[in-house]
Amino acid sequence: MNSAERTQSLAPGQPVVNTPLRQALAGSQMLFVAFGALVLMPLITGLDPNVALFTAGIGTLVFQVCTKRQVPIFLASSFAFIAPILYGVQTWGIPATMSGLMAAGLMYVLLSQLVRWRGTALLTRLLPPVVVGPVIMVIGLGLAPMAVNMAIGKSGDGSAVLVAHDTALWLSLASLITTLLVSTLARGVFRLVPITAGIAVGYGMALAMGVVDFTPVREAPWFSMPHFVAPEWNWQAVLFMIPVAIAPAIEHIGDVLAIGSVTGKDYLKKPGLHRTLLGDGLATGAASLFGGPPNTTYSEVTGAVMLTKNFNPVIMTWAAGFAIALAFVGKFGALMLSIPVPVMGGIMILLFGSIATVGLNSLIKHQVDLSQARNLCIVAVILVFGIGGMAFGIGDFSLQGISLCGIVGILLNLVLPKERPH
Repeated sequence: MNSAERTQSLAPGQPVVNTPLRQALAGSQMLFVAFGALVLMPLITGLDPNVALFTAGIGTLVFQVCTKRQVPIFLASSFAFIAPILYGVQTWGIPATMSGLMAAGLMYVLLSQLVRWRGTALLTRLLPPVVVGPVIMVIGLGLAPMAVNMAIGKSGDGSAVLVAHDTALWLSLASLITTLLVSTLARGVFRLVPITAGIAVGYGMALAMGVVDFTPVREAPWFSMPHFVAPEWNWQAVLFMIPVAIAPAIEHIGDVLAIGSVTGKDYLKKPGLHRTLLGDGLATGAASLFGGPPNTTYSEVTGAVMLTKNFNPVIMTWAAGFAIALAFVGKFGALMLSIPVPVMGGIMILLFGSIATVGLNSLIKHQVDLSQARNLCIVAVILVFGIGGMAFGIGDFSLQGISLCGIVGILLNLVLPKERPH
């Protein structure tokens, strides 16, 4: 594509960012916006933040190839997979969990082909808001105990005290309050980086209070290979992870609609929802090959695109390139791993609550009538199964959490009769 064609492809009224230097600066800004959430997810789940950076860059490039470089979206770590990854790593280990995540990526690919064949009607019939909303709520509320444990200085499961209670509370509250203030009071691009701001303030306080062990950072090399982990086949992990892809797939549709409203283009038609879903699925599959977290579209970056009016997808190529380059900085990974648990816990209180609120908002926005017995039954069973820890097992295989909620919600939606209009 030459410069004239590229200029014509941009939305009307946007600034033309067509010099490599301007594109690079805009790309670094997009990575900065995504940075906090990108590295927080692997830190919570025990994965390598450098690998997460690498797979975010690779995933974004894969997405651009699949969508013919038409959609200005950056892909990075998906929070919907936090609980399943934690369970998978604890039960089967990281390599086996990666095989499950690869299967989740293939689930996206199958959904993309289903959309290409039948359109979105069948997908919305199987996964209406009455199913997707409470499943997303379970993702957030199910992780609430972990956030509180980490905020008071314990490990995620509460089994060990890592930081003294009083010290932990000061750190977690400082991180939480900073994140809240930046989210609500900041202006411009700074409003899009509340997580990064919360981490910075909490980490600074932790340094002043002597909580941070800076030795690993000093000893780490400046440049090193990320700790890549290849997947190992495990059928239990595969069966466990496949249903987890349901809620993020629906969320993906909302993200594509959001970026389309910002740029004034209908990406559901061109390049097509089947292509964006395919790109997301292949990006998640590619991440699992290296031991990285699943990828998803980032609403923070969509906000940055809206704010800066930089609609050129080339900018995301630069952001991906910077992410890949940063992945090979050894001191960066050591610095991220030195963040004290309470600092992350304070931010996670808001983050996990926000995920639950997204699910609640889905029910409200689509006017799901919970006075109808059918809707009430579906939502109630999903919430209690998910938050209460219900599990069904056959031999060594156990179905629980988001996987169980997704399957149960789909079945109840198909089986329970709809109320007849009066």
